[in-house]
Amino acid sequence: MSVTDHDAETVKRIREHLLDFLEQRTRQNLTSDTDLFASGLVSSMFAMELLVHVEGAFGVSVAGPDLKLDNFRSVDAMTELVLRLGGTPRD
Repeated sequence: MSVTDHDAETVKRIREHLLDFLEQRTRQNLTSDTDLFASGLVSSMFAMELLVHVEGAFGVSVAGPDLKLDNFRSVDAMTELVLRLGGTPRD
C-alpha cells in the first residue's frame, strides 16, 4: 500500500510532524524529499534517536527488514514506512 492509497489528511499530518521534528532538531528548513543522510544532517547517533521518535510518535515497531537506512532517508520514506506499518500520529 502506497502513500496515495491512504487518507490525504493522515499523510499530511505524518509528514508535517516529521518535518517539524527534524527542522527543530537540525535547525534547517527541509522538504519532504531531502536526503537526510546525503545532506549530512543525520548522524548515526541521530538516526537511532529518529528511530525511537518514529516508533513513539506513531505507535509502530520498526524491526527486521524495515530497519534499514533507506526507510529513514527522507520524510517521504519515513511517511511510507509509518503508513506501511499501520501507524498514525499520536497528537
